[in-house]
Amino acid sequence: MALSRQHDMHKRRFSRNLGLGVVLAGFVVLVFLLTVAKVTDDGFEMQSQQTQEGN
Repeated sequence: MALSRQHDMHKRRFSRNLGLGVVLAGFVVLVFLLTVAKVTDDGFEMQSQQTQEGN
């Protein structure tokens, strides 16, 4: 009997953990990109704000 033989439960658990890890990594990337987009100032202003400031 080999000591390295894995039970079927371990294979299912690994695939579930891998899937959850990918989903969590995707969420972290999404939050990071939204943060960068919010912090970055690219000079975008709403059209209504520009017209109010000119009056």
